[in-house]
Amino acid sequence: MMETQDGAEFCFPQLLNISCKKPTLPWSEAVLLNILLPSICVLTAALNLLVIISVSHFRQLHTPTNILLLSLAVSDFLVGLLLMPVEILLKTSCWFHGDLMCSLYVYASYIITSASVGDMVLISVDRYVAICDPLHYPTRITVTRVKLCVCLCWSCSVLYSSLFLKNDLSQPDRHNSCFGECVVVVDHVAGAVDLVLTFFVPITIIIVLYMRVFAVAVSQARAMRSHITAVRLQHSVTLTTKSELKAARTLGVLVLVFLICFCPYYCVILAPDNVHNASSASYVLYLFYFNSCLNPVIYALFYPWFRKAITQIATFKILQPGSCESNILQRGYGVPFKITPAH
Repeated sequence: MMETQDGAEFCFPQLLNISCKKPTLPWSEAVLLNILLPSICVLTAALNLLVIISVSHFRQLHTPTNILLLSLAVSDFLVGLLLMPVEILLKTSCWFHGDLMCSLYVYASYIITSASVGDMVLISVDRYVAICDPLHYPTRITVTRVKLCVCLCWSCSVLYSSLFLKNDLSQPDRHNSCFGECVVVVDHVAGAVDLVLTFFVPITIIIVLYMRVFAVAVSQARAMRSHITAVRLQHSVTLTTKSELKAARTLGVLVLVFLICFCPYYCVILAPDNVHNASSASYVLYLFYFNSCLNPVIYALFYPWFRKAITQIATFKILQPGSCESNILQRGYGVPFKITPAH
């Protein structure tokens, strides 16, 4: 690369008049982008691949809740495999892959992000029905219906991203001011619509549902300790099983971590231009992507079946005939939800 008088380097030295300058970063951000984030990329892709293999391979794990976790793991895997590496490339080097590939990358990032948000909403709905209406959970939330919802979630993400980025896909170079950059510019109206559809609406749904789940879970826990409610509601209402409450707690942690990583990104976007800079916007984006690495860590901490599945995968036992029928679930946790009538 050729250096300019101020020490900057051009992306295309042969096109000095229309070439972009190579990005320059402060030392702290350079260390983050060149050492820490690449390691997180590999870890994110590897951990979520383990989740995908576990849920896909072992037949006992083909439950409605786990199908939702599988869909979330697919989007997280794509974050580690595609979005994070390209983001590192954009911050540390020039874009040499053409305008069309730039638009396709932005398109993929919108699809993956929208699908992740949709999965979180579906997980919240799943826990709401399981805790607040346990009698009807087995009939309302089935594997087939959940699979259809997941397919619908991804299809809507593709359709929404196509409409949102229609102009950028048809004219990939419309926002580029020089050769060697990959940018997308969203107008105020489209940005406001996107903010409502991908932030305010889903976050409101998630918070409202989990507040209801939390309230019911607390009341059920008290009833289990006192046994007063069990007698009072005899022949009418059943108590939520202990496994359901534990699953609600685990998925509640998952949703809480998602909100912690997700909200700062949109808070920076909503802030006036003079309050934040490009660097702060980058850091909150890295935090949002880092959530994809944290999700499988949460599974490992709270789901015994995931730890057992990792052992089976690491020792290559999944390659043995009939391994998909292995008893991967520990008794009393991770099994399909069962409702015990009150007596």
